[in-house]
Amino acid sequence: MGEVILEAKNISKTFPGVKALTNVSITLKKGEVHSIVGENGAGKSTLMKIISGIYSIDEGTLEIAGKKVDLKSVNDAFNNGIAIVHQELVNCQNVTVMENIYMHKISSGKSFMNWRELNKQAAEELKKFNLNISPSTTMSKLSVSEQQIVEIVKALSVNAKVIILDEPTASLTETETENLFKIIADLKQRGVGVLYISHRMEEICSISDRITILRDGEYIDTLDGSCVDKVTIVNKMIGRELVDYYPKKSSGPGEVMFEVKNFSHEKYFKNISFDLRKNEIHGFFGLVGCGRSELAKSICGIDSKVSGDVVLNGETLKIKEYADSVENGIVYLTEDRKTEGLFLEMSVKQNVSALFLDNIRGKFFLSNVKESAQAEKYCSRMKTKCSSLNQKCMNLSGGNQQKVLIAKALSINPKLIILDEPTKGIDVGAKSEIYNMLRELAEQGVGVIVISSDMSEVIGLCDRVSIIHEGQMVGEARDEEINEKFILHRASGI
Repeated sequence: MGEVILEAKNISKTFPGVKALTNVSITLKKGEVHSIVGENGAGKSTLMKIISGIYSIDEGTLEIAGKKVDLKSVNDAFNNGIAIVHQELVNCQNVTVMENIYMHKISSGKSFMNWRELNKQAAEELKKFNLNISPSTTMSKLSVSEQQIVEIVKALSVNAKVIILDEPTASLTETETENLFKIIADLKQRGVGVLYISHRMEEICSISDRITILRDGEYIDTLDGSCVDKVTIVNKMIGRELVDYYPKKSSGPGEVMFEVKNFSHEKYFKNISFDLRKNEIHGFFGLVGCGRSELAKSICGIDSKVSGDVVLNGETLKIKEYADSVENGIVYLTEDRKTEGLFLEMSVKQNVSALFLDNIRGKFFLSNVKESAQAEKYCSRMKTKCSSLNQKCMNLSGGNQQKVLIAKALSINPKLIILDEPTKGIDVGAKSEIYNMLRELAEQGVGVIVISSDMSEVIGLCDRVSIIHEGQMVGEARDEEINEKFILHRASGI
């Protein structure tokens, strides 16, 4: 690691009703990975958006290579050698992969572009990630993980001095994650500084040279990444000692309450059957593209191109659309909260009530009193941090948006809740709260199905794990079989 290439001094930022950052300072050196960690709402993403020119500074200064800069846009940041890969994908769905990667060049105003050369360069960059797609492919045709890799390639294409990675592995497979870490190691060798945000403590501890901890918008500490343990980081993040990260497993599975029989989809999966028992959490694991999310959506009528039966408490249900699923007490929590889960321009309380308006009906109109009381009940249960229930969801941190999404699902008092990546983008403290809440629901007789790509989550939380490979059920793990080797081997087709 060499000299300091970026310094943020005494940064403060306020949004309506929320003090996001208070007098925060960090430095980044050449060739280092500097991780920024903290609970949801700690100010990590706000600080990164200031450094990348998305947000303006209320107070404080930014210096690049010792020179004070005033970044008023993302292009200003690009021109100063700073690129960011966002936690939530930011791309143009209707243009090609190549055009997304080199958008900064295409929009520069130059009258001539060597499209053949740009396609060639894009293909070479994609090969570094072993991504076998054509640069001329339209972005909308790619999977979420493939789009994530394109965003990373886009950041690398500007020859940045500073690259910000905000939850970069959230949608990546294990192999893709390993490829990313190789790229990061190469960047370090070239003297590029990497600001890294992740809620995955294993990643933080394995790749960080330094780790800065934020809490409630304030600077807490900077630690040496080579000699710090996960427990120390977590305790400093949440300001207390975290115990019992995962709750105890089922006190004893009861009778079968939910069954899926011979479920098939013409494109995504074939002949899937499983059951769920009372008092248990049933997990689903499979590699990206295996069909696990499509299965969940089909069960709930979101994708109806299926054959097979859904049975709840002994009754075969006719679910043709999602409204039928909700009416029968089955609710689905999407993995894509921004485009499928929340109305970002609407308030917290409006989002909580949006799934089932009957809960807040008055004599003639919707009742604001009932709506506020319902939102307060479930947002308090989820310990959601917001300035008020009238705050727009777009102004919440990613983790608090996720909590609102879960509150929305709970508002119908579900008989069965299917959660697709329920802790995506959530800090360790909030994860523990959600795990305990799910265990409470299961013990109270609510059916809980968890779809997750987080192996430690599946092992620590679930009582049974169904494993899917290329659209087919290839195994079920229980008791001592719920371990990484057993699950990953089957998910990989071994």
